[in-house]
Order: sequence, then C-alpha cells, then structure tokens
Amino acid sequence: MNYWLFKSEPSVFSFEDLKAKGKGGTQWDGVRNYAARNNMKAMQIGDLGFFYHSNDGLDVVGIVEVCALAHQDSTSDDPRWECVDIRAVKDVPKPVTLEQVKANPKLAEMALVRLGRLSVQPATPAEWKEVCRMGDLTPAP
Repeated sequence: MNYWLFKSEPSVFSFEDLKAKGKGGTQWDGVRNYAARNNMKAMQIGDLGFFYHSNDGLDVVGIVEVCALAHQDSTSDDPRWECVDIRAVKDVPKPVTLEQVKANPKLAEMALVRLGRLSVQPATPAEWKEVCRMGDLTPAP
C-alpha cells in the first residue's frame, strides 16, 4: 500500500465534487508536471490518498482511493501526460490544516511542507498515520 496527497483548488474541483462522482470516481486530469505525473504512474489500484484543498481552505478534507491505473489524460493529445482515476472514500472528520501540518515535527519532511506546489505528492506510512490521527481518523484507513 502506498499513500499520496492530491491537491485541488476547491473552487475548481472540490472533495464534494469528487464525492458526487460516486463509486466510479473520475480521472485526476490536467496535471502538467513531470514529477506529479511520475507519482501517478507509480500508483497501484487501492492506494489511498489525502484530498487537500489548496489556495482556499489549505487543509486535508478527505480520503481517496486510486481506482484506475495511469492512462492517457483525456484533456491532452500529448502521450506524455497520463493520469489515474480516484474516488472518494470518506471525509476527514476534523480537517487538518497546512498550519497544523507545518507545526508538527513528525511531518517536517512531508512533501506538503517541502514541495508545496507539487499537485500530486507521496506520503510515507508514518506521515499517513500522523495526519489521520490529527484528523480523528483512528484507526487510520
């Protein structure tokens, strides 16, 4: 099991929008960064991720699951751009803010702190467990 973090501006695509897509989920399209694309290419079906509202909110608000492996991004004709499909799993009962993440020494090396602009990021098992604990998700999914 690998863990990830997906960032989206809630005014563009929110966790509520993802939940409305249902069990089929949707493709995580429009990513035009090689590191983020490579992260998606490394994902496996069943991997879990945090859904993070960027710019407005700045908090982890939900848990998602990868439901389709990397494939051509339908928003681009360029074969270099691939994406995965994700679906909503559950809300985070107590959203975890960026401020809380930055204040937690256990999360000092988290990509969210170090690589703030990267839209699709890995999270270590320890980071996953800690953010889940902070968000009142126990036991962590």
